[in-house]
Amino acid sequence: MATILTDKDFNSLRDRLKAFAEERDWEQFHSPKNLAMALIVEAAELLEHFQWLSLEQSESLPEDKRREVELEMADIFIYLMRMCERLNVDLLQVVEDKIKMNTEKYPADKVRGSAKKYSEY
Repeated sequence: MATILTDKDFNSLRDRLKAFAEERDWEQFHSPKNLAMALIVEAAELLEHFQWLSLEQSESLPEDKRREVELEMADIFIYLMRMCERLNVDLLQVVEDKIKMNTEKYPADKVRGSAKKYSEY
């Protein structure tokens, strides 16, 4: 069962990641630009695990491969959280805003079962 991330949990995790970087004097390397690049590198590493797999294979990864995928996802999330801290972005609020925007952009009765972009329907 998935854990629900509350604002308090999110802020605590953000603060722990900031402290981790500060303890290692890594803040100097964690500019938004560098964090964005690191995030993309980790996303590419995630993608590499799925390269050449069939749809079925990608949905039923062996346990060891699944663990590697989970860790790549964690790396992506960590860099994203660091960017939020550095840019003072309330990611949970922005996600809520984006869900509302997407609800308006993609009304279920018009787009159900379609992969078309909102401007194509």
